[in-house]
Amino acid sequence: MINIILPETAVARRLSFYLATEEFVARQQLADDAFFLWQVEPSVIYGRNQVVENEVNIEYCQAHGIQLFQRKSGGGCVYADRDNLMLSFITKEEQVGFAFNRFVNMVLLVLRKMGVEATGTRHNDIMIGDRKVCGTACRKMPSGSIVHSTMLYDTNMEHMLLAITPTQQKLAKNGVESVRQRITLLKDYTSLTLDEVKALIIRTLCDSERMLTADEVAQIEKIEEQYY
Repeated sequence: MINIILPETAVARRLSFYLATEEFVARQQLADDAFFLWQVEPSVIYGRNQVVENEVNIEYCQAHGIQLFQRKSGGGCVYADRDNLMLSFITKEEQVGFAFNRFVNMVLLVLRKMGVEATGTRHNDIMIGDRKVCGTACRKMPSGSIVHSTMLYDTNMEHMLLAITPTQQKLAKNGVESVRQRITLLKDYTSLTLDEVKALIIRTLCDSERMLTADEVAQIEKIEEQYY
């Protein structure tokens, strides 16, 4: 699998740029299987079928500089920041179920190499014990599938709770702790730093690399306009 590398000028971008990068790689069919890692400033991303007012605490996000984006894949609402990892798998596999399965098994392989015992669920989440460490969503493309995921290495738990519209249960006095009991952070199971985890993922999954050109970045920026 080929590792897609972004030039230095395209590393610290808005979340929408990376969603557009997935589209570009899929449209151009740069490889049968492609992969890239990315990180973003505090952001909330919600699914294509969701109504932002119903899913996101917009006032809280505005007050804390958390950006909002809608992706073109389904799934639920996710908070992300630079303390966790965003994973993108672009494949010519047209069967979404097979694409999901391949991706989940790849992540499980990486976790096993860390000595972390994890399992996949029928909802394509990745669990350590009974807590979720990684959620996924998939978008069917004419040329294949895009599977993307948020891996919780670490994160701002208060933002994660309050940026997403809380249920009555989450509004309970121990709301943050309640959410903490349903998810887990990878840093609690490994001595590897975030950068070391990134290196291990790429070393395990990819056997070649391809840096995008300035012209390709410009094409991605045009696609990104659809997300504004």
